[in-house]
Amino acid sequence: MAASKRKPKSNTMKKILIRGANIVNEGKIMRGDVYIKEGIFFAVGGNLSEYEVDVEIDGEGKYLFPGLIDDQVHFREPGLTHKGDIYTESKAAVAGGITSYMEMPNTQPQTTTLALLEEKYSMAAEKSLANFSFYFGATNDNLEELLQVDPANVCGIKVFQGSSTGNMLVDNPESLESIFRECKLLIATHSENDQIIKANLEKYKDEFGDDIPVSCHPKIRSEEACYDASKKVVDLARMYGSKLHVLHISTAKEVMLFDEDLPLETKRITAEACVHHLWFSDADYEEKGNFIKWNPAVKTAADRDAILKGVLEGKIDIIATDHAPHTLEEKSESYLKAPSGGPLVQHSLVALLEMYHQNKIRLEEIVQKTSHNPAILFEIEKRGYIRPGYHADLVLVDLDDPWEVSRENVLSKCGWSPFEGQTFQSKVTHTIVSGHLAYENGTFHEEVKGSRLKFERKM
Repeated sequence: MAASKRKPKSNTMKKILIRGANIVNEGKIMRGDVYIKEGIFFAVGGNLSEYEVDVEIDGEGKYLFPGLIDDQVHFREPGLTHKGDIYTESKAAVAGGITSYMEMPNTQPQTTTLALLEEKYSMAAEKSLANFSFYFGATNDNLEELLQVDPANVCGIKVFQGSSTGNMLVDNPESLESIFRECKLLIATHSENDQIIKANLEKYKDEFGDDIPVSCHPKIRSEEACYDASKKVVDLARMYGSKLHVLHISTAKEVMLFDEDLPLETKRITAEACVHHLWFSDADYEEKGNFIKWNPAVKTAADRDAILKGVLEGKIDIIATDHAPHTLEEKSESYLKAPSGGPLVQHSLVALLEMYHQNKIRLEEIVQKTSHNPAILFEIEKRGYIRPGYHADLVLVDLDDPWEVSRENVLSKCGWSPFEGQTFQSKVTHTIVSGHLAYENGTFHEEVKGSRLKFERKM
């Protein structure tokens, strides 16, 4: 295990030196030191032993990445805290190397007013161990308030085209078009055609009654439902020049909607892949059942492989989690009653590193899709890179320290993982959040909380 040498220090931000790590950053891997002072990267590379330090971390033989930025999580607070909450889920995120997250508005109450949005920010400032931002939720009738959102302080607008809770399904064509016509802020969409899904569901109810097998999930929430909705918003974005980000692509057909030729800085239409759509396929429903029931559904192995190909070719710009915990009791219900979603933040990086070990993706590509690209796409202020002057968000990983996922070591409040029984070859040893050593070898240091993300946007 990497050791940390500590000296007594007051509550001010500590000076941290990471020695001799393999630094994965900006398309390269180089061995060197990283020095952090006052929460900022002060110096990167070479031998930096001349600096005064409070905490020294031995990175020899390990790999140092910029902290992951997860652009899609559901931390369930307020109102759904029996499933998870900002403290528990941010703790799991930090243990998994995620130093910043963007959380979704389908809580209770839903985050569809500016007052409710600021309440979530206040909660996170007190509880979150990772840096944070929150989406503002669009509805059929809150356009006026949506247009008042400050683009420097909020990651984006969330539009649900598929069924969600309460009034958050934007199913009025005029409302959807108005959002794309009027909104200058990034629009992130959950793109599934609700009418197609409902028609498919009735078909399977006719066949199976209330005992529909979970293996029917990708046929109910079908390729057609996903492609139709994704194409609709892509067409609207092209029509109005909107900044569109389509979340959790789940089909090969959707991948073809996106352009790999443009630099990300100039793209107006972008896409995200989630870890579960890169890992699982419909063959896994037999073993995993509702524990891999997500919306959009995990589909075929061909879809999974096409999504990874889209990631590697630049058609898909970001890898995230869509972390969405539910209790074991809820997930143990029948298919029709069991909610969709599952916990992923603790295991997303190690799952991607397992894919690296399988020669499916390079370390530099993992960093690009989980750190650099989210920072570029959302125009986050001074994060996502290991650069002097940037906020010091880091994760240190041992690529050769195998461990098995079990319910005993799951940190999400729900207490389970779709990866249970999986042995990962890599382990997160240290996570630094805004210059604070938040996690080291299984121990959390919670005296400093995460920071609100800021955005440098050219509107």
